[in-house]
Amino acid sequence: MPWKSCNIIIPEQMLRLSDFDYKLPRELIAQYPPEERDTCRLLVLERKKKKIEHRVFKDIGDYLNKGDLLVLNDTKVLPCRLFGRRKTGGKVEVLLLKQKEALSFEAMLKPARLKLGEKIIFNNGKILGEVKARNEISFDAQDRDAIYNLGVMPLPPYIKRKPEISDNINYQTVYAREEGAVASPTAGLHFTEDLIRKLRVQGLNIAYLTLHVGLGTFKPVKSEDITRHKMEPEYFKITESSIKKIEEARKSKNRIVAVGTTSLRVLETYAPGRKEGYTDLFIYPGYQFKLADCLLTNFHLPKTTLFMLVCAFAGESLSKKAYQEAIDKEYRFYSYGDAMLIV
Repeated sequence: MPWKSCNIIIPEQMLRLSDFDYKLPRELIAQYPPEERDTCRLLVLERKKKKIEHRVFKDIGDYLNKGDLLVLNDTKVLPCRLFGRRKTGGKVEVLLLKQKEALSFEAMLKPARLKLGEKIIFNNGKILGEVKARNEISFDAQDRDAIYNLGVMPLPPYIKRKPEISDNINYQTVYAREEGAVASPTAGLHFTEDLIRKLRVQGLNIAYLTLHVGLGTFKPVKSEDITRHKMEPEYFKITESSIKKIEEARKSKNRIVAVGTTSLRVLETYAPGRKEGYTDLFIYPGYQFKLADCLLTNFHLPKTTLFMLVCAFAGESLSKKAYQEAIDKEYRFYSYGDAMLIV
């Protein structure tokens, strides 16, 4: 399926949404992960040589060098999607976004017509929720854990099935520890504890940072001029120990390998010196990278900020060529799909 082309000349600053579109056969959208995390396929894209290779993820060490710094996002996804009912019997879906105070949460509530003060029944009445505002709910529960025990993993909307118990493990990186995300940093899903150990033995250094992936990761870009799009702010933090490793890699000119678009955005946010806070950094073609030398990522949806970031890192034409080859070779796409390493 060839990529669309257009001969219309537009201003250099005008980056069109339609330029980041592509057609993907629905059957290539992964609904389940592979049985073993590191057995997924790995497309390796070498930018200088404009070369594409096809490997298995567990071979990633063949493309990494002693002294390289692997940067991982250790955010942890909570089972924050809850299902309850109204007193009338109608179904209610609650997506917990952030705990505010006590057992009150910022949340997305469906249906939107819920009334202020309305009671929501969970677990056959053992726990009650009360609508405090259009985007806030409080719970009559023993503690926070009792609330999350009601929930399931918030799988992305393109996974067309109900969450299963196995998703509690599969939709979480093996190094997740900082609670707060509503979506997984999926490039890290391919790592096993054993593979990480092997990479350490190989001489790689590893640094952790945190970016709590929010709903903004699924927010569509609606403006045809993509530069008008505003990213949703997401909380990030880099510890002093990780900063030390980043600066050592910088000084020794060892490569910094961002695992996932989230890690890359935090690295680039940190480059001018920011260690913690909220980032709304939007990376699209024309961006000048300051820290990241390599990027490990999954295959992203068309017309998304994630795909635009990949095009910025590898170049538009080369990125589109890699995606087309992945489609032709029937790679598995999106969160539970295969991976791409850009070096």
